[in-house]
Amino acid sequence: MTQTTYRGRFAPSPTGPLHFGSLVTALASYLEARTHKGQWLIRIEDIDPLREPPDASRRILHSLEAHHLFSDEPVRFQSQRHDAYQVAVERLLSQGDAYRCTCSRQQLREHRGLHPNDCRKRTIPPESGPCAIRFALEDEDCRWQDQLLGPQQQTVRAELDDPVILRKEGFYSYQLAVVVDDIDQGITDVVRGSDLLEMTAQQQQIYRALGAVPPRWLHIPVIRNSQGQKLSKQTHAPAINDATPALNLVRALHALGQQPPEALVQQSPARVLEWAQQHWHRQAIHLTAR
Repeated sequence: MTQTTYRGRFAPSPTGPLHFGSLVTALASYLEARTHKGQWLIRIEDIDPLREPPDASRRILHSLEAHHLFSDEPVRFQSQRHDAYQVAVERLLSQGDAYRCTCSRQQLREHRGLHPNDCRKRTIPPESGPCAIRFALEDEDCRWQDQLLGPQQQTVRAELDDPVILRKEGFYSYQLAVVVDDIDQGITDVVRGSDLLEMTAQQQQIYRALGAVPPRWLHIPVIRNSQGQKLSKQTHAPAINDATPALNLVRALHALGQQPPEALVQQSPARVLEWAQQHWHRQAIHLTAR
C-alpha cells in the first residue's frame, strides 16, 4: 500500500485503561498528523491476551472519544490480523530472513545470546515441535534522523539481537505485528515514546525484509511518576479521568512544552484541540529523560 500523504497512528497495547502518559503520546501523534494535513489512525495492539484485561480496549477507545481524538478510519484490532502475520512469517522464513529456534531463554542467557543449538545455521522442520521463530538480523551500524531527537545511531548484532517474531506459545510478537500493520496501513510517520527507541534499528530491518521503506520516526520523552518511573500499568498509573477532557488535554499540552492558556480548561475538548493545531510546535517538546 503506497501513500504520498502523511499517515500517522496511535497504537496502544490494552494492558490497562488509558493513562496520562498514553494520552500525551496520542495527542502528539494526532497533532503531528493534523498539522501536516494528514490522516490519523487508531490501532489496538491486542496480541498478548495473557496481559490484557477483557475491558481494556473498550475503555481506551472510550477515553479517546471523550477527548475528541477520533480515528480517520475504522479502528484496527491486531487480534483480527493473525492470518496476515502468519503470511509475513512464512515469507520471512522462505526468504531466509527468519528461522526456527529451539533455544530456551536460560540457554541464551548462559551463552550470552549465542544459540547453543546453532538454530541460525540449520533448518528445523515444523514437525520438530513447539519452537520460537526469530528474525535473522544482519550486522549493521544503523543511522537515521529522528524528527525530534536528531541523528541516531544503533549497532545491530546478528544472532545476539535476533528478535522473536512468533513465540512458541503461538503468539505473534510486537516486533512483527507493528511492522506488518504499518506497511498494510501505509503509515508514513510514527510518533511514539522514547522507551521504544532502542527497537528502531531492528524494526527497520524487518520493514526492508518485507519490501517496504521504514517510516519517519519521532520519539517523545516518556512521562514519569514522582519516583522517576515511566507511567504504566506496572507502575500503577491511574486511569485518565474522562470527565475532565479539556483539563487533561491542557495538561498534556504542557507536558509537550506547548504553553496553552489556562483559560482553555474551561473550553470544550474540541476547542482545546483547535488551539493546539494552530499553535503546535514540535521543537518545543522538552528533551528530558529518554
